[in-house]
Amino acid sequence: MKIRLYLDEDAMADALVQALLERGIDVTTANLEGMVCRPDSVHLDYATSLGRVLYSFNIGDYCQLHAEYLAINKPHAGIIVASQQRFGIGEQMRRLLRIVSALSTEEMQNNLEFLSNWD
Repeated sequence: MKIRLYLDEDAMADALVQALLERGIDVTTANLEGMVCRPDSVHLDYATSLGRVLYSFNIGDYCQLHAEYLAINKPHAGIIVASQQRFGIGEQMRRLLRIVSALSTEEMQNNLEFLSNWD
């Protein structure tokens, strides 16, 4: 099944969301879901409840959450992280499209991907 994305409040730039939607990607944001100003663990659990892979610039916290979830055998739908200063909107979109076209929902289960690895 094709990956569906959930962009947390750090990564939910309108231009990125629009670019992904125009290319047929199923994407929602923390803002659209009424989830602004929530802890990262709540975002991850919410994205997982929707069957969506979470995308964020918050590398440190989500790497830690990923490790914690694995340690206690708690599943998540997948996490993609990127450095906020490193990629413009166009480059984020291209790399996210590569991930969505290369990996399935099942392959993203309990997986952490770094956008920087998808050039």
